[in-house]
Amino acid sequence: MEKDPLPDLRDEDLVAMCQRGERRAFDILVLRHMRRAYQIAFDFTHDYEEAKDLSQEAFLRAFSQINRFDGRSAFYTWLYRIIVNLCLDHHRRRGRFPWQRLNGEAPQTGEEREPATAASTPDQEAMAGEVKQRLGTALEGLPKSQRTAFLLRNHEGLSIPEIANVMQTTEGTVRVHLHRAVAALRQSLTGLA
Repeated sequence: MEKDPLPDLRDEDLVAMCQRGERRAFDILVLRHMRRAYQIAFDFTHDYEEAKDLSQEAFLRAFSQINRFDGRSAFYTWLYRIIVNLCLDHHRRRGRFPWQRLNGEAPQTGEEREPATAASTPDQEAMAGEVKQRLGTALEGLPKSQRTAFLLRNHEGLSIPEIANVMQTTEGTVRVHLHRAVAALRQSLTGLA
């Protein structure tokens, strides 16, 4: 039995095949990027079902718009932009953003809670709670562009060029957003020690 050559192809080759109507190539792209897409959506929603729905919606949109993909960026970057935009739209419609979970507006499941260390004292845990609350409030107060850049950098671990691509702006603008966001967050946490 011959091995299927599609899984070994680069994303760019699979996209070209998709654009010619070869559905199996898109199935490979989904399998290749499904876990990361779900993780991105989960990082924004902190809800398993919402993350599943949003990541599936992102793949449906990518499939329906595959002929618009022009190759100026990597396929994954293009898909990432779709996922992030869906997540932001989803939270905008619900009136709640992921950083609001930091200040207690949404219940945490057992898996989302951070375990206390053996060295934790009630005072340390109270301080950590206050830091989270102030950080959540400060994040809510940031302009959308600063908040998005900060979360993509610090929550998703994207590089500055990747953030610029996702936000459709320049790297310099991303650096300014990050600098201002960090300065504002630092200011909001002043006095905690």
